Order: sequence, then C-alpha cells, then structure tokens
Amino acid sequence: MPSTDDSPPLSRAAGWLALLALALLVLVPAAVFWGVRAGALDSLRDEGMAAAQSRALTLESILDRQRAVVAILADDAMIRATLRQGSDTDDAASAKLERLRAETQSTVLYLMDPTGRTIAASNWNQPDSFLGHDYSFRDYFRRANPTAMEFALGTVSGQPGLYLSHDIRDGAALLGVVVVKVQFDALEAAWARSPNATHVTEAGGRIIITTEPGRRFTTGPVAQDDSLAIALPVRGTGWTLSMNLPMHEARQTALYAAGAAALAVLLLAALAEQARRSRLRAARRADADRAYRAELERAVAERTRDLSQEMRERQLAQQRLAQMQADLVQANKLATMGQITAGVAHEINQPLATIRLLAENGQAMAPDGPAVDNLSRITRMADRIGQITDQLRGFARKATGQVGAVPLRPVIEASLLLTASRRKASDMPVHLPDIPEGLAILGERVRVEQILVNLLTNAFEAQEDRPDPWVRLAVRAEGDLVTLTVADNGPGLSPQVRDQLFAPFATSKAQGLGLGLVISRDIARDLGGDLTADDPVGGQGATFRLTLRRAA
Repeated sequence: MPSTDDSPPLSRAAGWLALLALALLVLVPAAVFWGVRAGALDSLRDEGMAAAQSRALTLESILDRQRAVVAILADDAMIRATLRQGSDTDDAASAKLERLRAETQSTVLYLMDPTGRTIAASNWNQPDSFLGHDYSFRDYFRRANPTAMEFALGTVSGQPGLYLSHDIRDGAALLGVVVVKVQFDALEAAWARSPNATHVTEAGGRIIITTEPGRRFTTGPVAQDDSLAIALPVRGTGWTLSMNLPMHEARQTALYAAGAAALAVLLLAALAEQARRSRLRAARRADADRAYRAELERAVAERTRDLSQEMRERQLAQQRLAQMQADLVQANKLATMGQITAGVAHEINQPLATIRLLAENGQAMAPDGPAVDNLSRITRMADRIGQITDQLRGFARKATGQVGAVPLRPVIEASLLLTASRRKASDMPVHLPDIPEGLAILGERVRVEQILVNLLTNAFEAQEDRPDPWVRLAVRAEGDLVTLTVADNGPGLSPQVRDQLFAPFATSKAQGLGLGLVISRDIARDLGGDLTADDPVGGQGATFRLTLRRAA
C-alpha cells in the first residue's frame, strides 16, 4: 500500500503557496498601479510645464511688444508737439495712433493731457471713441511714473483688458500720458482649445485672463479636483499663470498596468500550481513503483515516456533560450541606438538655439522687414525641432524667463561666435579682457547676448573700410554693478548722431531701422541696468558702456 507520510508536508506547502499567491495578487498590482501612476504624473507634469512655459512666453511677448509701443510713443516728436499745443483734439495724432494700433495688434491707443482728458485716440472716428473722456480716476493714469498697468473693464466698451501707460514729461513737468489697451480674447480662445484650464491671476489672487470667462475678476483657488496644478510667474508683472491638467489618463494607464500585473500574477500562480501537481504526480509514481514491482516493465515504459517528454521539453527550452539570446542582442542594439539618439539630440540643441536666437534677433532688429515671415517660420520650425529633441532626451525645456545669475565669460564668447562671420570678413582683431571665472551678472543670457551682438555688429560694420580696424572689450566690477565697455577704431559718433542715438527709427545706416540700440537699452533697463555711449572725441571711435547688476 502507498505511504501517506508525505501528505501533511505537501498539504502545508500547498497552503503556503496559496497564501503567497494571494499576497502577490494584492501587493504586485498595487505596487504597479502606484509606480506607473507616479511615472505618468511625472510625464504629465513635464508636458504641462512645457505647455505652461509656452503660454507664459506668449503672454510675455505680447506685453513686451505693447510696452515698447507706449515707450516709443512717449518719445515721439508728434505726440509731444500735440501735448504742448494743448488742443482739445488732434486728428493727425489720432490717425497716427490708428495706424500704429493696426500694426501692433493692440485694441486701443489713446493720449491724455495732464488732467486725464483724452485728446487723441485710435478710435477717434468710431461711435465709441474715447475722445473727450476723462480718465484721471484710473490707476494707470495716476500711477504712470514712468509706467503703470491696470487690468479692468472699459468704461466705454465694457470689455475687459489690460491698460499699459507711459508718462510724457518735459523735464519734471508732466505733458500727458499715452495708454495702450490690450484685450486677450484671441489668446484665451487659443488656450481654450486644449483641455488644460488656464488662468492668469494678479498678485492679490484676482483672475484676469482665463479659459473660463465666468471666473474672470473672481478670487480664490484655481486648482480643480482630479487635476495637476502648475503655476509660473509672468516676467515683468506680479501675475501668475496657473494651468490645471486632467489626471484621468494617468489613472487609467495605471489601472491598465495594474490589471496586466494581476493577470501576470494569476498566470504565475497557475504555473506554480501546475508545477506542484507535477511534483505530486512524480511522488505518486515513485510510490507506485516501489509498491508494485510486478509492474516494473510498465513503470519503466512510463518512465521512458517521461524521459522522452523531458527531452522534448529540453529541446523546446533550448529553442526558447536561443530566441531569448537573439532578443537580448536586439535589445542591446536598441539600447545603443537610444544612447546615440540622445547624444545626437543633445548636440543638435546648441546649433538649434543659435538658429533660433539669430532668427529672433532678426525679427527684433527688423520687425517690419521683408524677411520677417521667413524669420518667424524659422523660429517656429526651431521650436518644433526643439520639442522633438526634448522628447528624445526625455524631458522638457526649462525656459522660465526668470532673471538669474549669468556668467559673463560664456555670454561674451557666445556673442563673438554669433558675429564671427562679420568679423572674419575683414580679419578684424578683437581684444578681450581677463574676466574672473566667477564674475556673473543678473539677467537672462539670451537677452544679454542680444545686446552684445547688437553692439559688436555695429562696431564691425562701422570699420568695414578702415585700414586698421579693431574692437576692444573691457570689464569693470565695482560694488554691486558690472560695466562692460565695447570700443572700436571706427569714425566715431558725430554730435548729430550722438543726440539721436537712442531715439526710435533714427539711424545713419542706409538699410537700418534705428531700433537696435533702442531695444538694447530697453532690455538693459528692464534687467536693472543701462546702456550709454561716451561723448564723441575727435580721431577716436565709438565707445558704448553696458552696466548690469552683479550677481551675488
């Protein structure tokens, strides 16, 4: 008779296996769910940060353009003459504002006298014209020193918008205030095409720009249930851009992964049960062989069949091993290709950034030039390539637009690289100073490079026909300021050019627009510094001084 001594151990082993399978069925799917969910949320956060940065940059670009409009109008000779004349209305000034409004894509441009009464407006010939209206009660009028901004409902149009103002002074005397109103309907409509709810709030928490118009001018938390919140500051304002990304897709992905893990655990449990039963059958066959020696031939035949089956299983196992080895070789190839692709994507970024910077500089220096459309397309294509390479490297860009510490030496080297073709055409030497390794300024690298590229380009162009051209850079750090001097051996600045050097559209170049130095000085002042030119000296070239705050 067969022995039953092994039954209790086998029963206990089956019980432990059942408990282990049950524990794995619960723990493994749970661990997979939370792990996949965390990874999906990280990916969602990276994508959302890239989208939020893009929207913040778009909004900052609109604000920068409109700030430049009122700054240029504040120095406009016709506008100043209109204010000095003190006439009730000026059709010529209004017509000019109307043309400029269409070119700058603003909503309304208008001019107020020192009392706050509107004397010229871009909507001068429309039923809802601002002419004659008194806006002295508005914050953007009372606080314009030199600039101010206010987001509010229009008293005439009843439409919400941002008011950017700039005072116009004759010495200390206030001549008037020029204002541009900007509405963000198109921007909000573009944002609303995506499922990510987006809000822009003021420092006090009031919502001013939103994809949900019903929440405009309300306060309170903008976060939504079952969403991932991302917040970014808007440069040059006290605003915050908030974006809510739905998380249901991340949860759904995690649930699918957990379900797959549960199926895998069930499959492993079934295989373990099958193995246990196989061992049990082998034990019973051994007991039967010992108990029924008379059936030895039959047992030997059965064993032979078992051996044959094992051989077939071994052959199948060898085939599976060969397949696994081939798969492993292919996986190694793919891993190598992934490393090569990441390296290529990394190397592409540097020339791509240069292409985009050159295109943006071209747009900034010639916003109305014949190549502006092509430059815009270059910028968009560069952004697209950047997005593709960022995806290949597994993370989004971090172009936050925030002011921070910028090492001075790499900025100068990059600017010289961007202007190398102009310099090499005449084999012009450039004398560089000894810059301390840790010397850094407060700013944004791209914007500081834009200033230096403009100054270096002007210096190179001024010496194209000179017999002994050279450019000398000098750096002086005093206290919390750093002054970078760019001097050349050109013909220098005439008194007439020196007086209008930073006036918009005033240029001595046949093909120039007269905006490069204006934009460069505005950038320097926006970063807390300044851009000046030394007084002309006979027989000496031009000298420009860029002063910026020193990083701690």
